[in-house]
Amino acid sequence: MAKLFLQQPEGDQLLTELAPTQPYLIGRSEDCSICIPVEAISSRHAQLTPGDEGWILEDLDSSNGTTVNGQTLGKAILASGCQIILGGQVVLLFIEEPAAEQASEPTATEAQQPAAKKGRRELKVQGASEEDLKLVKAMSLRSEKIRAEIAKVIIGQVDIIDQVMMVIIAGGHGLLVGMPGMAKTTLCATIAKVLDMEFKRVQFTPDLMPTDITGTEILEHDPVTDKKSFRFIKGPIFTNMLLADEINRTPPKTQASLLEAMQEKCVTVGNQTYKLDAPFFVLATQNPIEQEGTYPLPEAQQDRFMFNLWVDYPKEDEEETVVKATTVAKSEQPQKVITKDELLQLQAVVRKIPVSDHVIKYAVRLVRATRPQDEKSPDFIKKYVSNGAGPRAGQFLVMAAKARAVLEGRIHVSCSDVVKAAVPVLRHRIIANFAADSEGLSTTAIVERLLKAVEQPDDKDY
Repeated sequence: MAKLFLQQPEGDQLLTELAPTQPYLIGRSEDCSICIPVEAISSRHAQLTPGDEGWILEDLDSSNGTTVNGQTLGKAILASGCQIILGGQVVLLFIEEPAAEQASEPTATEAQQPAAKKGRRELKVQGASEEDLKLVKAMSLRSEKIRAEIAKVIIGQVDIIDQVMMVIIAGGHGLLVGMPGMAKTTLCATIAKVLDMEFKRVQFTPDLMPTDITGTEILEHDPVTDKKSFRFIKGPIFTNMLLADEINRTPPKTQASLLEAMQEKCVTVGNQTYKLDAPFFVLATQNPIEQEGTYPLPEAQQDRFMFNLWVDYPKEDEEETVVKATTVAKSEQPQKVITKDELLQLQAVVRKIPVSDHVIKYAVRLVRATRPQDEKSPDFIKKYVSNGAGPRAGQFLVMAAKARAVLEGRIHVSCSDVVKAAVPVLRHRIIANFAADSEGLSTTAIVERLLKAVEQPDDKDY
């Protein structure tokens, strides 16, 4: 027996038990088999049809689309545990029980459970409380709310916003690369406000000193005791989200002052170490032009950043909206969606979510395939790459995949989550050689080609 649940912050609600002999029409119209009166859903949005291989979900050319486990679809065969999002707002969960479980008699304990939980196989996360799981289930709706609040200020850039959110939930750091005027600074400030985080910005310049970021000790005179003592004045690094604006404009000595804070979440000044308040993130920006007289980050320092995010030009209709919205008085401000404590709770849950062996195998297989020295790497990697990614790339791929699952309200991670994270994780960890440069082949293009060349694990791998 297959069942369809509506996921809500207060808990899952059973919509219907699916009879294996008839199709089900899902939409806003009252004549649909499953009527969901939400404006974002089309009158006839999608259809569920039983087939030889299982239940098939087909989008009926809806206006706002249908996704299954984060993938936009036209038609897909559903597996038990699939999360379906209709119109970007309504979240459904498809559960299909094995025949043996259908025939078994419910125990006394099961008979007392609410209808929405009867016969359902609950996914478990070791070490996670009921509050943790409830927060994760509510995240798919909250993620839409976060995007809506950010959209009050930032037009478009949906992928970049999602990727920054993945970095934050995973507890990493991001490197934003883009032309001037792409609202990189505004984006970071807006996300900090929506996520209830303290935000500070440092403009990196050639004369910036490490103490301008970390803080410094000053000598004070006490007029009462007539004694002198040192007092530490905290720098802008003591915040939740630090924007290192144009990080390649400052010398390596100042750039290196961020490394301890990024890795250890603390700052050492003199003989004293100061702990940074959690959560702590560094989002650094770089302009890809005017490189003369700058100090490009070495590959070893770039490796500290979980994601390399390329902020591209907006689409034509988005750019028209930007010009229209920013040349008039505007009073609408983004509102806080989740608290700082909830963000820390989400970070802890990400660490607890289990990942199946085949997902880890796929992440490792991708990373190893970037190395031209590896005998299993594709021929084009040996031709165009001089150095591949290290083990940290595999760690970040899995963490980013888990973060994406949490943002979509899931506690199961699939290879498609790894695919979504592959480009921002790998493109700054691959060093292309002269052959790639001469043919105009970027590291982004190499990673995209790699995703097509590397197969996901199947039965023969176990």
